[in-house]
Amino acid sequence: QQQQQQQQAPAQGPYGQQAGHQQQQQQQQGFHAQVPQAQNSNPDYMASVDLSIKVPPEFLRMTVNKIPTSSSLAAASKLPMGGIIRPLAPPSDHNSEDDGVAVVNPSATGIIRCKRCRTYMNPFVAWVENGRRWRCNICGQINDVPSAYFCHLDQDGRRRDRAQRPELNSGVVEYIAPQEYMVRPPQPPCYMFVIDVSGAAARAGSLEAVAAGIRANLDHLMSNPRAMVGFLTYDKSVHFYNMKQNLTQPQMLVVSDLKELFIPLPDDLLVNLSDSRPVVDAFLDGLPSMFNTSAASESCLGPALKAAFTVMKNIGGKMCVFQSGLPNLSDGALKHRENPRIMGTPEEFKLLCPSTNWYKDTGVEFSRSQISVEMFLFPHQYMDTATLSELPKNTAGTMYCYPSFSSTSDGARFSSDLTHALTRRTCFEAVMRVRCTRGMRLSNFYGNFCIRGTDLLALPNATSDTCFAFDLSHDEPMLNTSVLTIQSALLYTSSEGERRIRVHTHAVPVTSVLSDVVNSVDADTVCNLLAKQALDLSLKSGLDTSRTRLLQACMDIIKSAKGGNRNVGVYGATNASFPSQRQQQADAGAAETPESLALLPLYTMALQKNIVFRGGADVHPDERASAMAALRTMWVDDSRHFIYPRMFSLHDMGGEAGTEGGESMDDDQVCGRNHVVLPGLVDLSVDNLKSDGIFLLDNSIDMYLWVGKAADPALLSSLFGVSSMEGVDMAGISLSEGSDLSSRVSNIIKGLRELKGTAAKLTIVREGDQSIEQRFFWHLVEDRASFHGTYSYVEYMSLINSGNMAPPVVAGGGPGGSMGRAPGQGMQGPPGAAPPQSNYGAPPPAPPTSGYGAPPMSGGPPTGGMAPPPTGGMGMAPPPTSGMYGGGGGGMAPPPTS
Repeated sequence: QQQQQQQQAPAQGPYGQQAGHQQQQQQQQGFHAQVPQAQNSNPDYMASVDLSIKVPPEFLRMTVNKIPTSSSLAAASKLPMGGIIRPLAPPSDHNSEDDGVAVVNPSATGIIRCKRCRTYMNPFVAWVENGRRWRCNICGQINDVPSAYFCHLDQDGRRRDRAQRPELNSGVVEYIAPQEYMVRPPQPPCYMFVIDVSGAAARAGSLEAVAAGIRANLDHLMSNPRAMVGFLTYDKSVHFYNMKQNLTQPQMLVVSDLKELFIPLPDDLLVNLSDSRPVVDAFLDGLPSMFNTSAASESCLGPALKAAFTVMKNIGGKMCVFQSGLPNLSDGALKHRENPRIMGTPEEFKLLCPSTNWYKDTGVEFSRSQISVEMFLFPHQYMDTATLSELPKNTAGTMYCYPSFSSTSDGARFSSDLTHALTRRTCFEAVMRVRCTRGMRLSNFYGNFCIRGTDLLALPNATSDTCFAFDLSHDEPMLNTSVLTIQSALLYTSSEGERRIRVHTHAVPVTSVLSDVVNSVDADTVCNLLAKQALDLSLKSGLDTSRTRLLQACMDIIKSAKGGNRNVGVYGATNASFPSQRQQQADAGAAETPESLALLPLYTMALQKNIVFRGGADVHPDERASAMAALRTMWVDDSRHFIYPRMFSLHDMGGEAGTEGGESMDDDQVCGRNHVVLPGLVDLSVDNLKSDGIFLLDNSIDMYLWVGKAADPALLSSLFGVSSMEGVDMAGISLSEGSDLSSRVSNIIKGLRELKGTAAKLTIVREGDQSIEQRFFWHLVEDRASFHGTYSYVEYMSLINSGNMAPPVVAGGGPGGSMGRAPGQGMQGPPGAAPPQSNYGAPPPAPPTSGYGAPPMSGGPPTGGMAPPPTGGMGMAPPPTSGMYGGGGGGMAPPPTS
């Protein structure tokens, strides 16, 4: 019987049988077969599934937890259908190393999968013929059950052994992959460090920080006895290093001919770390002094990448690139195309698009050889981050950016990021596919990956931070099932050299009632998906278009949600088509916003003012491109605070705040591994600031500690060791130690950093320091911002409730927010009402004239009345030609040719 079954449904692995790992993109039908049309499917067989079996929310979040039964109802809801998946998410308990995923070791029968669509066995399949056959919940195909896997059914039609089989009782399982899922033996973890040693790197201190950061993590890398490492440095030439274990000092080999680049000693440039640890230590100890007097201004990043690729292409692994300036030599050279004249105009998005395809094409080639790139950038002048980001984007890597890098202010953050990149859970040679029930389809994917075919995501590395978003859309007018199933499968090699398959299977009920769909909305996930959609749109049509699309999406969703309880008829028409329902919809504007969507307008407004999408000319293109790269791979919990930051009041926090042991409290009230109790939250409006107050703001990437001019000297002494902030050098000030208050504040900061896993940069802001305070005010999103076409929260809600795009009536005054009005006047009252009074009465800060993120305009923001939402130009005066980094401006340079 087994032989007959194998002939009918031969076991197929995820890859083809061609030799060599570079042919892994030519996958077998087994892992990535398209879901075919079902035959003889029964629309009622899913009615009895156990919906209590779910994928934990740390792995998968859906925008809606009930799916519209028809395409017409989905269109009427205006909601984005989709989800965010994080397949290797760390455990929700920060103190546990076990993620709770059951491991299944297949028997001789192999992994049970649908012979038609290759869906994995899961809790939501239907059993027929007393358990001898099973119906696939994705395509409806009837499959035979191997005799060794057979079990009788109970009175409810479920297998009697389901409690003993994780694949039948859990939404997440992990299979140990058999031999047919491999095309070569698992390779050892390989780390290649490609380091810029030009004069800019030596002067800024980034070279010393890189050497120290790598050495600090060698012990962890060496915990895997198979780990291999290699080093390559470059300026105007490429430097290789022989680190064989029989050497006492590394042997440096310099290749200056970049056109005819060759690899000297190709077999000795990657070494086993355990065997060559003394030589590696000697190299890292001497690296800063080797180039501390370098005057080289050239940077041949392209040839260095090609050389590193040649060294590690037969193994694959992780390549860490450290770049300190604009690549300007040989392949991959970029030109200075910063053009302040187009910033704040509809043409600005051109600066955010790659100037050349060289880095994208290189990334695709790296992906084929299973090489992922972690890119660390240290810009002091324009670096064209938008183009460089194509390399980590197409290799499932990550980009980190440290503008105007300083070891004092940025060293801790860089060290933390590098440690996190090297020590977090990392898997190699991965591919992933997401399937869904017939009648729906996955139309788009968002994240860092290289896509093969139509829906196979190639991931040279997959980490605990790797996440993807996807859009769901109806492929047929009406679903013929009561439950929609979504299944993802990640095939990877663990760092221990074991081939595994992690499978997530999630069941979502289907409904024909619009209110059921609306009440099941996850607002945080909706905003995450809307942000990723708007990000893609901004790179095609501009930032103005993406902001307008966000506003329109929010208005449409709220308007539809207030439309009442609508059912879908047989042909997809809502019963609102009948006269009895028309008046109900006519009065929808006066209805209350559903609770599930109560925060959507606030989050959408905040997203429009976020550094990724905000208008005006005060965001440097490198900084915006870096924020875009971060948002593209951001998980839901991180994006919630990135979109709408948290601001805590520290000067009046209770005695429990900052102490450990809040295990019994809600997750939003504590943070970190030790459950540190958080202070009270403050709304993000300048009206809530007080000159005698101290506030901490966290957006999951940066932290700001704002200190008022009239803060209590006793508090200042406890926190900073000074009685007054007047005349203090803010670049050198930091939190002191020893007092109870400073200890509790340090606990809060440490706990917030632990949520992200890295040390967010802490910037101490003194009231009145214009250049720094301006950036702090960017995050006070409930006030009007410094660019045209923005609203306060009260005005925005009035606009949303009105259901049209007309600007609200403004009771005098100019644009609020961080510029253009005195602090304390940001939250405008209803039309005609007097502005609220505030004890925070400092004069309005003037825009900074220099520094990263300063506006390249000579004058301040406009002070006239608020303009309507932009439909074309931003109305900004042309800025001068000086760049934000102090470099020259000029016209848009033509893209370099590769």
